[in-house]
Amino acid sequence: MLSPSLQRSSPTALANSALLRDVWRASELSRGTTSTVTTGHSILDRELPGNGWPQSTFTELLVQQAGIGEMHLLRPVLAQLSQRRRIALVQPPYLPNSAACKFMDLSCPNLLWIRAPSTADALWSTEQILRNGSCGAVLLWQTNIRDEALRRLNLAAQTTETFFWLVRPMSAAADASPAPLRLALRPAAGGISTHIIKRRGPHHEAPLFIPLADMPARQRFLDDQNAVLVQRTPPTVATRMPQAALV
Repeated sequence: MLSPSLQRSSPTALANSALLRDVWRASELSRGTTSTVTTGHSILDRELPGNGWPQSTFTELLVQQAGIGEMHLLRPVLAQLSQRRRIALVQPPYLPNSAACKFMDLSCPNLLWIRAPSTADALWSTEQILRNGSCGAVLLWQTNIRDEALRRLNLAAQTTETFFWLVRPMSAAADASPAPLRLALRPAAGGISTHIIKRRGPHHEAPLFIPLADMPARQRFLDDQNAVLVQRTPPTVATRMPQAALV
């Protein structure tokens, strides 16, 4: 009789073993088969399935208002991707600024700015970019988007090797979404507060503080919070041309 170490495993046992490796337990972070790339922030990597931003996946970034640091959060991956692939910015809330892009180590020739005349055109453009794989990453800013459009974007993201982020208002956090990964971002002194609303894994309770270089320090942050907003740009000009910024 063969010893246990020499006994051959039955086909059924082998199949069950392979099946267990592919089973995702909700109490654990999903390993998955999707490729990932580091976010550049170790504290965030540890909490994401695959330890980074997922490729071929629909990711949502929910913000209180545009420009609180979402671009700085994505800076490491965008800087890396822009050296060899194009990055599409679809309907950004501010005019992309070349000096800011260079400061963030983004390759300006590989940045594609799309000013769609309507929401429908912006969604169509994003879907086409995802499906044809012409860009390494796509960022879409939208305030109002229907469930059907979200489902189409989710399906399109799965057909390509492109990284895809949708930036939406914080008010959408309570709404259902097909996005496997959803992060709520809030400004914080010297960085950004990140709450993982949805991921393939256990529920994450406490928000993460992610320090970001070049973000306002504590005293400046408090001063900015108490500052009086002064509108120096004539309304007629503001409606024609968005403010130049890339944060």
